[in-house]
Amino acid sequence: MIVPISNTPPPTPTAVQQAKSGGSAKQAAEAAAKAAGLEKNLLTKSEARQILNLSKSECTPTSIQKQYDRYFNANAVDNGGSFYLQSKVYRAKELLDFHMKEKERDAREKKMEEEVPKE
Repeated sequence: MIVPISNTPPPTPTAVQQAKSGGSAKQAAEAAAKAAGLEKNLLTKSEARQILNLSKSECTPTSIQKQYDRYFNANAVDNGGSFYLQSKVYRAKELLDFHMKEKERDAREKKMEEEVPKE
């Protein structure tokens, strides 16, 4: 009997598996981003802000959502818009949301480290 050889690489561990194996929070976040496909996303933060027409100082969760709603609806295919542009708006929001959550998490961790009394 001939057994076919598979050309697929072995599965990579998931973010949860890596986190459980003792990796740091940052490593777990990077693994989660990779698993979510954000690493494949070629947008940078500045490009994402540009797509949503936001400056660095204006980049808050509320303003991201507001601009997302505005541009996503403006480019709706039902209204003669472009699916490509709509997907760019979606990916820009996705990337900025991810970085905002990461920023909040880092701030919480820093605050917790400051609250722990040093011996």
